[in-house]
Amino acid sequence: MPKLRVLALTLGLVATTTLLSTSGDAAAQRRKAKAKPPAFTPQCTDFHAHANAAWLDANMIVAGSGAESALGQLADNAHRQQVALLDEYMQNAQGGVAKLLGDFWASGLDEAAIERDGANPVAPLLSRIDSIRRSKDIPAAVAALHQVGIPVLFNFGADVDLADLGRHIGYFSQGGLGLPGAAYYTREDADTRALMERYRDYVGKILVLTGSKPPQLEADINAVLDLETRIARASKPLSLMRDPRDNYALVAVAGLDKQFRHLQLQSFLQAQGVSDESVSLANPQLFAQLDALVAQLKPAQWKTYLRYQVGASMAPYLSKTWRDADFEFRGVVLRGETAPPPRRQQVLDAMNHAAGPMLGREYVGRYLPPAARARATEIAVEVRDALGRGIERNTWMGTEAKAEARAKLAALKIEVGAPVRDLDFTVQPMGRGSFGGNMLIASTWRHREEMKRIGRGNADRRWNVLPQQPALAYDPAQNRLIVTAAVLQPPVLQMARADAANYGAFGALVGHELTHGFDDIGRYIDATGALRDWWTPADATAWGARLASLASQYSGEPRGEDAADLAGVELALDALLAAKPELDLASRQDFYAGWAGLWPKQMSPDVAARVSATGLHAPGRWRSNGPLMNDPGFAEAFSCKPGAPMQRPAAEQVKIWR
Repeated sequence: MPKLRVLALTLGLVATTTLLSTSGDAAAQRRKAKAKPPAFTPQCTDFHAHANAAWLDANMIVAGSGAESALGQLADNAHRQQVALLDEYMQNAQGGVAKLLGDFWASGLDEAAIERDGANPVAPLLSRIDSIRRSKDIPAAVAALHQVGIPVLFNFGADVDLADLGRHIGYFSQGGLGLPGAAYYTREDADTRALMERYRDYVGKILVLTGSKPPQLEADINAVLDLETRIARASKPLSLMRDPRDNYALVAVAGLDKQFRHLQLQSFLQAQGVSDESVSLANPQLFAQLDALVAQLKPAQWKTYLRYQVGASMAPYLSKTWRDADFEFRGVVLRGETAPPPRRQQVLDAMNHAAGPMLGREYVGRYLPPAARARATEIAVEVRDALGRGIERNTWMGTEAKAEARAKLAALKIEVGAPVRDLDFTVQPMGRGSFGGNMLIASTWRHREEMKRIGRGNADRRWNVLPQQPALAYDPAQNRLIVTAAVLQPPVLQMARADAANYGAFGALVGHELTHGFDDIGRYIDATGALRDWWTPADATAWGARLASLASQYSGEPRGEDAADLAGVELALDALLAAKPELDLASRQDFYAGWAGLWPKQMSPDVAARVSATGLHAPGRWRSNGPLMNDPGFAEAFSCKPGAPMQRPAAEQVKIWR
């Protein structure tokens, strides 16, 4: 679950009416006495409703639109923890990263200081742009803006080398636009034209704030839109950008300055601190067009475009006039928001964007007790070992696939809390007087550290999620399980509760994720990291049959996530029984309660309908109940009678690893 995938629909609760009788209501008393007991116990009828009754009653959506979930509450708590940590650092930190973060936080909350600061944070950048005199000055200005975390003209970032998953390379890709996609600049329908008018107004506001004078404003707006439209026409539609293989084409760095002599891409890489011998450049036609534009367009147009790009990138972090312009377009028009988030939320989001790994380092030290980290690691290792046993005993994998799976499991890594390798936290000091200035300091640092991911041996340098963000995920490129510090709290892991419940919750989530390394997703990457299919057609057919059986149970399309839920419960239970062979009845029940406790969610009808139409997972009730219906151990733990809704006949039960 690269982001702790939690998409679940609310359980439809059935209201029950209690008859309040008096001594004179003899008929009612007789009816009550003759009422038949339920055919099955609540546990065996709907375990989700039984196990989560208190939570569901306490978290009703009574009016309006919204949603509440147990895992959403976990995320809310992680947010509160970050705020509490930053508040303390703001008051008490004396040095180091804690002092940097405390000053950064204080500068973001001091709105009076931000108003006084005005456009000062971007003044050096605007001055740098204004110094452009000739076309050959443009590439260096572009490179300098990328260095401070403001990508202009195109995007450049680190990602895995599809031909060698053990390293990261630099990717040149399309970008440089103020709107989310190139199609906005070329479509002629009424809605797009209306949006472009709103965008035109926004561009004008940013240009005024960055120095355009009224007599020149209309020409400056046209200059920006003309250049962005030229870039858009040379860009690919978003629909053609979804497959990573279509965005990958390895080229030698040597010679890039000759191939793109106006863009000077080799010099750009040197400015970013990248010394690798190759990069990915999958759309040479786009970069050829950009190269031509550098030579063709007048420096004045480039200066206006770059000035706008700086203003648009930094507007959320400057004074109120800037923030209002940003929200009126990006918040209201593009994101459909009705009001800006609270100031503390805005500042925290900004800090996580620019200095997230710094905050993550401190979060782990404060909110991840060593005992919890150690226990989570132990359970994850036990679940991994259970997967090894599952590989041996399953009946759907052939001999060749099992050999491949054993090798891949042996190479699997488990990282809990934070990335194994730390970053270089040497950063320019941050004062409390300039939030925008601190954003540039932090984003320059983060860009520097991102560029260090490029090169051999650096592919595992960082996660693609922050430790303070709740996440439990299988990373297919690195064949590793990632467990963030923030996810190791209720309802996922609770050191004070019965240990069996932690296997049912955290252990089952680990099993869910690990199975993705060996299912119809993981089949395409082998133990060495090579991209190849190590399943046979017979393996694929057998897997497909299991998905089809689950789909018939869930009354929907075959979903790999349903199989992963079932696999997670299977593996976690196997791990628990291996660790505690003499498991008593109460502990078995705790295990299943731990699983069900992950999935309670209440939603208003509109949210429920939207999630149902787009979700990759089953509704919450089915995430709780579906795997347990296929588990004979559940019926045994709760003494479910034959025919109970929570127990499928043995012949209909689906199994993945048991």
